[in-house]
Amino acid sequence: MTDRKADPRDPRPLTGEPLALDLLNTRWAGTPVNDLLDRPDGFAIWLSSAGLAERCRAEEAGLAAVREARTALAAAVRDLDEHGAIGAAAAAGLNEVLKRGRLRRELGPQGPAEHVEVDGPQWLAAWLAADDFLGLLGQGAHRIKKCAHEACILHFFDTSQNGRRRWCSMAVCGNRAKAARHYEKARG
Repeated sequence: MTDRKADPRDPRPLTGEPLALDLLNTRWAGTPVNDLLDRPDGFAIWLSSAGLAERCRAEEAGLAAVREARTALAAAVRDLDEHGAIGAAAAAGLNEVLKRGRLRRELGPQGPAEHVEVDGPQWLAAWLAADDFLGLLGQGAHRIKKCAHEACILHFFDTSQNGRRRWCSMAVCGNRAKAARHYEKARG
């Protein structure tokens, strides 16, 4: 899609996931829950980290559209986590975002070309994230996972060969779980 390099201002513990999950991961554990999209400058940081800063403006209307997409994605992923399938309400929320754009294909001088058309520029980032989610589903809904650490709310796309990745980051959540098990074993 676009060259992606995390913006150095990006405070999130996990970046670089596919666009749909990267949008979900704009909320991460904390008290209260951290939310990169709680202000317009956070939206600009996310657009930069997602490689969309040159295509999308960090304006209030775009922020509202991206928040709507994130809510729809969260409902869909929650359904996958809890039921193994996306329910009608979550699908309807996702489809509300998807109906704001379309992919137009044409044969151009350089060969086949694809162009994203959206109802307004504020919908581009939101639509791209929702469309990316459909691509992830096509690769395997079972690979869209929530981190196994009980205090973590991050999601990732499991690209491991055997599909058994459990942690958003082995260095953070995986080590926390190992340390907790070690502590319990040593206490007991």
